[in-house]
Amino acid sequence: MTLDYLIIGAGPAGLQLAALFEAEGKRDYLVLEGADGPGAFFATYPRHRQLISINKPRTGSDDAELNLRLDWNSLLTDDPALLFTRYTDRYFPHADVMVRYLADFAAKSGVKVSYGTRVTRVAKHDDGFTVEAGDRRWEARAVIVATGVSKTYQPDIAGFELAEGYDVMSVDPRDYLDQKVLIIGKGNSAFETADNLMETTTLIHVAGPSSVRMAWRTHYVGHLRAVNNNFLDTYQLKSANAILDGTIKSIKRDGTGYRVEFSFSRANEVVKELHYDRVLACTGFRFDDSIFDSSARPQLAIRDRFPAQTEAWESVNVPGLFFAGTISQERDFRKSTSGFVHGFRYAVRALHRILSRRYDATDWPAETLAAEPAAMTAAVIERINRTSALWQQFGFLADVLTVAGSEARYHEEVPVDYFVSTGLRTAGHDYDQAFVITLEYGPDHDQVDPFDVTVTRVAQDVVGQAHDAAYLHPVVRFHSDGKVISTHHLAENLENQWDRPEVHVRPLREFLDRCLAGTEG
Repeated sequence: MTLDYLIIGAGPAGLQLAALFEAEGKRDYLVLEGADGPGAFFATYPRHRQLISINKPRTGSDDAELNLRLDWNSLLTDDPALLFTRYTDRYFPHADVMVRYLADFAAKSGVKVSYGTRVTRVAKHDDGFTVEAGDRRWEARAVIVATGVSKTYQPDIAGFELAEGYDVMSVDPRDYLDQKVLIIGKGNSAFETADNLMETTTLIHVAGPSSVRMAWRTHYVGHLRAVNNNFLDTYQLKSANAILDGTIKSIKRDGTGYRVEFSFSRANEVVKELHYDRVLACTGFRFDDSIFDSSARPQLAIRDRFPAQTEAWESVNVPGLFFAGTISQERDFRKSTSGFVHGFRYAVRALHRILSRRYDATDWPAETLAAEPAAMTAAVIERINRTSALWQQFGFLADVLTVAGSEARYHEEVPVDYFVSTGLRTAGHDYDQAFVITLEYGPDHDQVDPFDVTVTRVAQDVVGQAHDAAYLHPVVRFHSDGKVISTHHLAENLENQWDRPEVHVRPLREFLDRCLAGTEG
């Protein structure tokens, strides 16, 4: 028998997609997982066992949709008992809780998973795919890879193999007593490691070619988070430690330690050798493509760290091969949140709808309403004040309101690039106008100091300055004949409530009215 869908990997993304197939009850699917249970990545990582995905059970609201804005760990479900917030009150939970949560989610949602089944080969043929795990074999019309980034990334540094990888290094601070330590990398894994070792080492240097980027400024949660940045104090306050901006040219053994050659980017490329007792590599991870034979090996992107993907999360060179979860961030790398559970859970739901359109001719779910400004404004205002998907996947997912004659249809959570390239037309709704609704930061938001009161939130509830907002706010773009004709920004608001009659509602209704009348733009 040929399966409709075969999912590789029972992490959060694989389980999310399987749960959607299971709830639908129409598709033959199976998840293959090499470990003995789901969420195997979280059984090891992060090494210091504290997640940086927030968990807030107490929000003051009983709106389940709204609460997902402050719950970064739950998978999408209609069962309140399967929310991560029921498992712990910790704001930054222990990783073991995620392992337990995913095991419960898999069991209670009834998803079909074959554990202890490590895929060894994926091959492409005219009718689909052959997937092998040892001497076992499956046929599938489409394969969805949800294996995450499972291989450590190794930069091109001579002698890099001498460094101790994040995956194998000791996390016991006593093993570094009175040692000088170099940590390669400037992400959260590097700084969580430095924070763990500050009390026992004599000196720590954190090094990399790029400057440290703070998540509070860039709004990319993969950049350095405040929960991991205690080390910055010890550098800025001249307390022995340092951050080195430059390129590591080589690592060489020197007795019981190491000589590391640096080219410093902020000192006219001055080259200098420094000595350390230990060198730790916290350089991140990459996609492992070793299971694919030549007929199915996906093209890679971003320094070969991720598979290259279309706007439908499909391989650019292997039709029918799709990607979900952390590896889907190739589409919005360091711009939105597809690399994290609170982002890719919605991307997976969108992928489920894309697969249904592709293979089962199922229309994107939509609510029908009258194509007149009052009704359309009410629908937009109601959604932007509740949606968690557009909130978490800012600028990447959109609600799309299409207009054909006197009928409008409201489609939720559509990837922006997918809409632009593919559209949402059906036989009964051949629209020529559309409104694409997103939540977005301002175009130069990462250049604004979020703690400078003279420049932050200058457009707070001010209609005429809405387009200058740096903080998250709704943006509505009017498309006609496949082109963006005009853009409307709703004024930002401290409480993220965009429903003030004169500030938000009336300007939006007037914008929609002008667009429908053909006088806008």
